Amino acid sequence: MTSTTDRGPSTPRGARIGADIGGTFTDIVLEVGDRRHSTKLLTTYDAPERALLDGVRLLLDEAGVAPAEVSLVVHGTTLATNALIERRGVPTALLTTEGFRDVLALGSESRFDQYDIGMEKPQPLVPRRLRVGVAERMDARGQVLVPLDGDAVRAAAAQWREQGIRSVAIAFLHSYANDSHERRAAEILAAEMPGVSLSLSSEVSPEMREYERFSTTVANAYVQPLVDAYLHRLDDKLKAMGFSCPLYLMLSSGGLTTVDAAARYPVRLVESGPAGGAIFAASVAAERGVGQVVALDVGGTTAKICLINDGTPQTSQVFEVGRAHRFRKGSGLPLRIPVVEMVEIGAGGGSIASVDNAGRLAVGPHSAGSEPGPAAYGRGGTRPTVTDADITLGRIDPSRFAGGKVTLNAGASHDALAALGIWDGKAETLAIGVSEIVDETMASAARVHAVEQGMTLDDRSLIAFGGAAPVHAARFAEKLGIREVIIPSGAGVGSAIGFLRAPVSYEMARSLTLRLDQLDLDRLNSLLDGMTAEARALVEAGAPGAAQVERRTCLARYKDQGYEIPFEIPARTLVPEDVDLLRSAFETAYRTQYGGVTLDLPIEALTWRVTVGSPAWKPKDMAMVTATRDVEVTERRPVIDPDSGVALSFALVRREAMRPGDRIQGPALITERETTTVVSPRFDAWMDANGYLILTRREEG
Repeated sequence: MTSTTDRGPSTPRGARIGADIGGTFTDIVLEVGDRRHSTKLLTTYDAPERALLDGVRLLLDEAGVAPAEVSLVVHGTTLATNALIERRGVPTALLTTEGFRDVLALGSESRFDQYDIGMEKPQPLVPRRLRVGVAERMDARGQVLVPLDGDAVRAAAAQWREQGIRSVAIAFLHSYANDSHERRAAEILAAEMPGVSLSLSSEVSPEMREYERFSTTVANAYVQPLVDAYLHRLDDKLKAMGFSCPLYLMLSSGGLTTVDAAARYPVRLVESGPAGGAIFAASVAAERGVGQVVALDVGGTTAKICLINDGTPQTSQVFEVGRAHRFRKGSGLPLRIPVVEMVEIGAGGGSIASVDNAGRLAVGPHSAGSEPGPAAYGRGGTRPTVTDADITLGRIDPSRFAGGKVTLNAGASHDALAALGIWDGKAETLAIGVSEIVDETMASAARVHAVEQGMTLDDRSLIAFGGAAPVHAARFAEKLGIREVIIPSGAGVGSAIGFLRAPVSYEMARSLTLRLDQLDLDRLNSLLDGMTAEARALVEAGAPGAAQVERRTCLARYKDQGYEIPFEIPARTLVPEDVDLLRSAFETAYRTQYGGVTLDLPIEALTWRVTVGSPAWKPKDMAMVTATRDVEVTERRPVIDPDSGVALSFALVRREAMRPGDRIQGPALITERETTTVVSPRFDAWMDANGYLILTRREEG
């Protein structure tokens, strides 16, 4: 399915491509000057690059642009994520300090369910027989206590050669303070096992807390050969098509990096698609001049919710993948990587509706994906999904789905719902139930996420994107008391557009424990300057000659507390007078997080972070437009409103026929090739100067 948005005069100079491979759809966007072309294709699981390249060819033909005229290709992929979740990585081994081979199995002392004696923890990616400990030891300051036993490393290599190991994670105790043993072990393994992939914890995640560091390094090793082969295969195929521009990869942190850096540290790609969505939402917020936003990204497989404050998405340093209990924090494999902070739930358009053991209707977390897909797709799927419910409610016009290029079978959706066998098999009633469950699931997740962050939702604007989000955005907003909903142009391919708004950037982290009242400034400045140089080199490789922006952050705590909080520090050489500044910055951050400060306790800094990037994308000045013209409605269709359960007459309007300043009173359906915006009976809609749909809730009474 393709879509074209006229955003002004077009020119082939500076054409750019963003491509996002998701669990159900592959989204591709081509921007040519101020004109945007986009398409959605079903993801090809056997060869993910096939749908991507097919979509690229389609858009180039449509726009009349040659590959050599494209200046940038940005890609986000679920390959690393899916390999971790589905345990499809390569045979991997772990080399660690003697006595610590079971860290991956023991984890931390925390339990995600205190009272379940049968609690299932995620199984380590590397089985115990492939985890080998060797004699060596550093202390927390990086002093050598026990030299590395090179012969033991060689013996491990001989064992792994016979077992067909393709990748090795090297994670020694306290290697973040001194990496010499890890580097020497890597030299030995490279000589003894030619061609093996090596991941060093001192490079992948050089931070304290061995469980998280070991887990992150093993995850990187587990997928590294797969991602490396895929990325270089894709890069070669793009060059064979005539592309001469660089291929960049979207990072989970919201920045871009080169193919070589992404292939070396693929664990940083696990949330690349959702991160692109957050960047897209932040850019829309900047264009609209909205400070406080909740972003809702609903695709075919999952829904993602992110809070954006003053144009900046929230970020985190820890992410979990492959949770044994999908919604339980602590039940997955921890990855200590920079990532956009969001909550992700199994509530996409392809989420499957079922009846649980108690006879209750349930939705998700399993998805029909693109193969076989919802029942209406006619690709072999027989189980009802959220999309089937939306079709049965009348929200999706089968004749206009995907611009009429994909024919939907509404009867198959009706029959799949009725086959659930409850509520007398009334498909319409079941469709209401499915819709309300998925909307309440998303709303509940948003409430919990906001509370955990100490924030509110009802004073925020909602930016909705992804193929399924505009369908559910109004009802989601009603449940949360949100009064304004923004549906951007290109909402159906929002993450791919976000890729083209992201800066080339890289973040470095190092653990160095120092008390703020006893700072060793020479040692600290040397550490920070070294991190800056390394990050700048990586950014320069991706954006040669571009201006660079640097940001430094410290993670600190009151002495003996269990967890630290981040605060920004000056991006320059620190001097003795900065000690008071650092203390004040920490106390401000602590007060914001916890509502007060703990007095008379030393402040202990644990980790230091440096982020270097090219300048952030800046929005163009937007013309002021007010809603002045009523849209002429020539067509209506019955749609069941889930709130009342009554079929109402909805106006049917084509988005491409609307112009800035047009307005329409709900209830209405505003259709486009990639999605449908549902304007509920409690909202009205109008189009702003950028072609964005603005839904505003009517005043009650």
